[in-house]
Amino acid sequence: MEPHIVVNGRTRPLGEVGGHTTLLEWLRGTGYTGCKEGCAEGECGACAVLVARPDTNGGAGTTRWTAINACLVPAAGFDAQEVVTSEGLGDPQGMHPVQEQMAVRGGSQCGYCTPGFICSMAAEYYRPDRSPADATSVAAEGEPGAGNGHARPADPDAPGHAADHEHGPNGFDLHALSGNLCRCTGYRPIRDAAYALGSPDGSDALAARRSEPAPAPAPTVITTGGTAYRRPADLAQAVDLLARHPDARLVAGSTDWGVELNIRHARADLTVALDRVAELRTFSVEPDRIEIGAALTLSEVERLLDGRVPLLAEMFPQFASRLIRNGATLGGNLGTGSPIGDSPPALLALDTSLVLASASGERTVPLREYFTGYRKTVKRPDELIKTIVVPTPVAPVAAFHKIAKRRFDDISSVAIAFALTVEGGMIADIKIGLGGVAAMPIRATATEAALIGRSWTPKVIAEASRVLAGEGTPISDHRASAAYRTAMLGTSLRKFHAQNAKAGASA
Repeated sequence: MEPHIVVNGRTRPLGEVGGHTTLLEWLRGTGYTGCKEGCAEGECGACAVLVARPDTNGGAGTTRWTAINACLVPAAGFDAQEVVTSEGLGDPQGMHPVQEQMAVRGGSQCGYCTPGFICSMAAEYYRPDRSPADATSVAAEGEPGAGNGHARPADPDAPGHAADHEHGPNGFDLHALSGNLCRCTGYRPIRDAAYALGSPDGSDALAARRSEPAPAPAPTVITTGGTAYRRPADLAQAVDLLARHPDARLVAGSTDWGVELNIRHARADLTVALDRVAELRTFSVEPDRIEIGAALTLSEVERLLDGRVPLLAEMFPQFASRLIRNGATLGGNLGTGSPIGDSPPALLALDTSLVLASASGERTVPLREYFTGYRKTVKRPDELIKTIVVPTPVAPVAAFHKIAKRRFDDISSVAIAFALTVEGGMIADIKIGLGGVAAMPIRATATEAALIGRSWTPKVIAEASRVLAGEGTPISDHRASAAYRTAMLGTSLRKFHAQNAKAGASA
């Protein structure tokens, strides 16, 4: 069958889209104009749509309706896939429950952002494990998670959340709307609409669709105007393509490349999609390690880990927005080599390794040896990241500090990750990953050396904080000055100790 997308239950031919036409452009050009462009960077959510994706936690053959930013992803990536826009959720004669609650509670004023909010809200409405709040699950004062807007359990997708200012009595996680911006309502009516939603009834076709398999990835070849888009059938085909075309643009969630397409009008002769390659979407927990497929989305990894790695559990809610995490991958975040990505500091502190694959075979590289300079790595042009390997057991005390101008959905000025083991009041091991203070993500090895084998006390921490302040080569830019970044390094270590001072006494 020719390349096509099923939109709101109707099959539409993709046409000539190549690798640079975004799903948003294609939808609007096809007549689905509820989808809007606000920022073209994945920050406003006006372009949000629902896509049918395999439910990695729901068992084989089930579907999870997932909200993504249509402005970032290539339309060609949705060949043979199912997309639902705001027009497909309801109509004036029969509004969808989400649309009805937004209308009656005044959640829409100018209406520009409303379709995106509707789609993000619908994804949470259809979340399989959403259930009424459990008042017994509130984190106790002083426990990890208390005071940061998150109730127990730590996984924001887990059932049993208590009702608080970010979780409704109906189990609605307000973080599902992060990445959707509105300049009119002040958000309170939107929150009221979200918290008023019940559960889908038996006649809801989209709810029933969840018990059926999501569309399988279709091997795709689309060529338009000298540019081509390829979705390989498997890893062997992917690395063969890369061996023959080492300059090909690899994309998974396209949350980085999509910005280049829209803002800088970049183009690639060949785009190779890795997001649905089965060998890159594996997950396993072994006695001595956790292996995470490089093409699993961050939201999928968060659910699959289920709190097994506390440091990553702290990082995920601070990584952009739910809309971005529904598409972004660890492989993509590491593949760009960016010095300000959120995952590299955390993964450095966890002492992870990467499995790199090519047509000639596989090799394993410790992450601490992976970055070599500004957006430069040891990965060869013919290689791709296959797996992220986290050694276990992980450090029992961990934290991820992200210093940014906004609480959510922002690029960090500085990111610091700590992984600590204290035995008998002494620091048996500590690993510290840093982002935003050098041309590449780095380990704070001098600070680690200054701490290991010493007592977990304020005096030792004060000394080491001065060492940490000297790590890296921070610069001044529009996000922060070099002096501010330096100050934040030392402050972060003191904060980490203050929050975990009892670790020495209890070890």
